[in-house]
Amino acid sequence: MVQKYIVSIIPSAAYIHVPFCRRRCFYCDFPIAVLGDRLRGETSGTVSKYVEMLCKEIAIALDFGQPLETIFFGGGTPSLLSVQQLQRILTALKQKFDISPSAEISMEIDPGTFDLAHIQGYRSAGINRVSLGVQAFHADLLQVCGRSHTVADIFAAVGLIHQVGVPEFSIDLISGLPHQTLDRWQENLEKAVAIAPTHISIYDLTIEPGTAFGRYYKPGAAPLPTDEMTVQMYRIAQQILTGAGYEHYEISNYAKPGHQCRHNRVYWENHPYYGFGMGAASYVEGKRFTRPRKTKEYYQWVETGCVIDCEVTSPDEILLETLMLGLRLAEGVSLGVLAEQFGEEKVEEIRKCCDLYFEKGWMEVVGERLRLTDPDGFLFSNVVLAKLFAELGSN
Repeated sequence: MVQKYIVSIIPSAAYIHVPFCRRRCFYCDFPIAVLGDRLRGETSGTVSKYVEMLCKEIAIALDFGQPLETIFFGGGTPSLLSVQQLQRILTALKQKFDISPSAEISMEIDPGTFDLAHIQGYRSAGINRVSLGVQAFHADLLQVCGRSHTVADIFAAVGLIHQVGVPEFSIDLISGLPHQTLDRWQENLEKAVAIAPTHISIYDLTIEPGTAFGRYYKPGAAPLPTDEMTVQMYRIAQQILTGAGYEHYEISNYAKPGHQCRHNRVYWENHPYYGFGMGAASYVEGKRFTRPRKTKEYYQWVETGCVIDCEVTSPDEILLETLMLGLRLAEGVSLGVLAEQFGEEKVEEIRKCCDLYFEKGWMEVVGERLRLTDPDGFLFSNVVLAKLFAELGSN
């Protein structure tokens, strides 16, 4: 069979990694640089140097002539940037690629890291979507996680966001934390709904090797909730949030109608995107590339011309990535599009591979879209994907 897939979409999304944090959370394995109590923003030489190198990387990047439609500042803690530093990065992006007037420009922010002047400055600079790293509404759970903010900081931050009138407002919560009970989890969800963000992300705790949690705990062992309890937490979140008017549009994400995260959909729909900064990943011209995760190595990489040396993603890899990412979405993947890209025979192979999961009620075809059911299919998504990878990846 002739392979039909052609990478043709020009990237119009950019992820910007801002690695600075006041401390490393106990569950975190992201590439970050801990500032501690050092001065933030332009008063920190460390941050200023990074912004300089980041803008240099942006200036070197290839430009495909498509204005940016989404920009996402992640981290780390991007709200440790000064307003001037944020403006400098956005100016570099605009000069290189141009930014669409209707672009979604998101920024992760942490409670206790910004005041009214900062959030007003971010808003004036162009930020129109913020994601607040709440994680939990209980002081002891925040302490267990190694978070640097308090519960009072959360509500103060929410007040500032509402005061400034940021159009899109998301909060992050973590389920499956040590000592977290079902009652406390439900209380977290109810407080989140009461705050009335337009978007809520729910992440189940993953114990990563090399983290503090990786040293303290074994997955599934006390004081972590059991696997059965974390499944209940997932079901409770689905019930409470959909009951409050949020659409469960992706495995870990809920949004009020019309308020889905446009940038993250770029990933889930397996479209190309730029990545800039230490440890940032990009997907451009069929190549997936991750930048050096340590500051010194990243600076050296930029100084030597930002050479991207990696293989073009193979058609089989593209198919598996499309399924892995697209099945995270509530609408799933289009069988018609898959047939156009990869051929009818491959689609039949996918359907046959999923027969067992249709019987179990974990998967379904609605119209011409293959999707996981909510919540059972989402809960067993790893099982489904493992089977797809084993069957399709062996061909």
